[in-house]
Amino acid sequence: MATDMDSEGFGDLLQRAEQLTADMDSGVELPRVERNLQQILDAGERLWSRTAQAAAQDQTDARASILLGAKGFDVPRISQRLETLSAAKTFEPLEPVRDTDIQGFLRNERENALLAAIEESRRNTFESVERHHWEFMQQEWEVEKQKILNALISAGEEAFDFTQETAEQVPGQLGDTTGGTGRSNMDNMEMSYARQIFVYNDAVVQGAVKPSLTDLFTQVADKMDDKNVLDLWQMVQVVTDVPLVQAHTPIEARRSAQLQRAFVGKARNFLEQRYVQFITTTIYDNLQQAQLGGIPGTYNMVRSFLNVRLPAIMAGLEDGEVDGHPVWAMVYYCLRCGDLDAAAEVVDNCQSLGDFAIFLREYVRSEDRRLSPSTETKVRLHYRRAIRNSTDPFKRAVYCILACCDTSDTHSDVADKTEDYLWLKLCQVSLEDDSVGSQDKFTLAQLQSLLLEEYGETHFNASQQPFLYFQVLFLTGQFEAAIDFLFRMDQLRTHAVHVAIVLYEMKLLLTPNTVQAQLLTKEDSDPVPVRRLNFGRLMMSYTRKFESTDPREALQYFYFLRDLKTPGGENLFMACVSALVLETREFEMLLGKLERDGTRKPGAIDKFHGDTHKIIELVAQDTESKGQSEDAVRLYELAKDHEKVLILLNKLLCQVVSQPPAPQSDRDRLKALAVSIAERYQSQGHSGAQLEASTFFLLLDLVTFFDHYHTGQLDQALDIMQRLQLVPLTQEAVEQRVAAFSSYADEIRRNLPDVLLASMNILYSKYKTVRSAGQASPTSRGRLREDSKTESYLVYLRKQARALITFAGMIPYRMPGDTNARLVQLEVLMN
Repeated sequence: MATDMDSEGFGDLLQRAEQLTADMDSGVELPRVERNLQQILDAGERLWSRTAQAAAQDQTDARASILLGAKGFDVPRISQRLETLSAAKTFEPLEPVRDTDIQGFLRNERENALLAAIEESRRNTFESVERHHWEFMQQEWEVEKQKILNALISAGEEAFDFTQETAEQVPGQLGDTTGGTGRSNMDNMEMSYARQIFVYNDAVVQGAVKPSLTDLFTQVADKMDDKNVLDLWQMVQVVTDVPLVQAHTPIEARRSAQLQRAFVGKARNFLEQRYVQFITTTIYDNLQQAQLGGIPGTYNMVRSFLNVRLPAIMAGLEDGEVDGHPVWAMVYYCLRCGDLDAAAEVVDNCQSLGDFAIFLREYVRSEDRRLSPSTETKVRLHYRRAIRNSTDPFKRAVYCILACCDTSDTHSDVADKTEDYLWLKLCQVSLEDDSVGSQDKFTLAQLQSLLLEEYGETHFNASQQPFLYFQVLFLTGQFEAAIDFLFRMDQLRTHAVHVAIVLYEMKLLLTPNTVQAQLLTKEDSDPVPVRRLNFGRLMMSYTRKFESTDPREALQYFYFLRDLKTPGGENLFMACVSALVLETREFEMLLGKLERDGTRKPGAIDKFHGDTHKIIELVAQDTESKGQSEDAVRLYELAKDHEKVLILLNKLLCQVVSQPPAPQSDRDRLKALAVSIAERYQSQGHSGAQLEASTFFLLLDLVTFFDHYHTGQLDQALDIMQRLQLVPLTQEAVEQRVAAFSSYADEIRRNLPDVLLASMNILYSKYKTVRSAGQASPTSRGRLREDSKTESYLVYLRKQARALITFAGMIPYRMPGDTNARLVQLEVLMN
């Protein structure tokens, strides 16, 4: 019977399947899908894998629930919160609704507009922050770039000053300043120059007659065992002894014919004096051969010199002899010594020179050693016709000197040394604009270009003969290029800087329009081959070596920069002082110290009688901009800018008010600084705003409150809070304290959550202490009255806690989310 039932069941199942197939075949909307056994097997495996993964995920969730549940986490609640979180990185507009749903469409559009406004505000905020960030980075880079450029030894060289700088300095007298290592970075030569700088600046500051810088520096050179250095300063002393020319700028003065004529004349005089010294030394080294005799004068000295130096037989000499020597050699060497009268005496003793005697007498009588235009034309014509092809080198040289002609001839037979060649070329320089023979005119600018640009350092072997090349440039009026070259020589850099100081103080140094230029520059508006020297960069590069160990000396050099401006229009002297103070951190030594009675003890900067407060304020502003707020507070206090002192102190104190006290911590250091300032302000008064002052003193009271709180002195802390009346401790005072809340500065509001929590913790601690004491006491009839007082006190504490909770909920200030929760939790524990 069972078999019949099974057959009937399978038959029924088969009938239903066939009916289903027939129904599917009759449909025309969907095509029929047929699968073979392999496809069915693959589909089954996929279904099985999904089921297995779901089972594994369920098993993992179960294990996680067990683990988190054992730790006290509410797993279902956490899962719900996680599911509500959105992973969208930005605000996304809502999905549009159907056009027929007007209410939904308007609601959706409103929400989309709000989200678009929020997104735009967010984007603008990020762009603004990024823009300010890059502006600040650009400013920082400009400062760092300036430091790097100042460390360059010269234009075109990639050499930097990596001098190690010490972190501490000990104040001392001039020349005795020592750093953290106990030693100065200045050598004896640099210190000797620095002492003379001190003497000069002292006279300038006192308004006395300025001493000659060249004389002061020549005194330093006299004490050095270096003839080259002494010769250098003697040359500077001679060349710079020129009359001052009234001009608006140094470039106008330097280009004036009067000053150029004076420079050329002084340069010739120096070379002539040097040659007289050379002849004298040669004669006294060869007295027997020289046969000097007892007759003084250049004539006899030249004759004796020729006894030593002139070869006995020199072919091609013309026009006879004088006292046994060629006449033209005697004339040339007398001119070379600068004695025109001696040259005229030689000509007078020789009767075979024709019209030359007339030419020479006119040359001797001329104040500027120039022939008249007509005479010069005659001499040049005679030279071209008869003298140019002469075999006598001395004769050709003398005619070229008198007529300033044939400037391309180097006269190497006569001028065999650089100084001789330079003297001869200086004698040929023409300065008058209306000079005859313009085609043969040899100007000072042409001579400068020839020596600097065509010959240059290589021709003169400048690396091996630096003093000679410096002399060549300096005597031709190329002061800037000469100083730049000497500054590049490590061991001669000190001399270069002080030569530049001499010229700068005499208004003879050409400087660029900006202190950010390279050390040596060439401007398009300047004639060839004029160069400009960046005096500000030169001074800052020089002082970089010793400013960390000898800030007093560096300050003396910076004083020369008082008339220069930074690109921002700031006084360069003040900017350098600010950088020096920040670099050395010698605030008290350089800027002075504020005594307890409020008076300021003068610092090194006071010597210069400038606007000291303005300098200190500038340093304070730079310090504040670099984030060194504590140092800025001290500097503003030194400058008596009480308003800034209070503003900065409030910002600093509000960040550490609620921190627990700890030795040598930022909080204790700030507290000590604030207390000292508060005591001085209370006794001597201040000029700060009332709101800033009241905020400052209230923050100090809060510091004291938290000191008591963290050290467990709860009664004293609560007493301070009651006297401050910052938060209410009774329900009646809540509205009054809420109304007063808006009058507090942001620095006070920022600390209000910590104040509320500390006050609530104090109340809860007192509540626990009183309650524990009441429960521990034995029950007796005598204790019933005390228990009643205890319960009343507990109710009092609950009311105070309730007042804090009410106040926290009513103030218009958004406190951290956990603050309210903790306040409520503590208040609940007290009930």
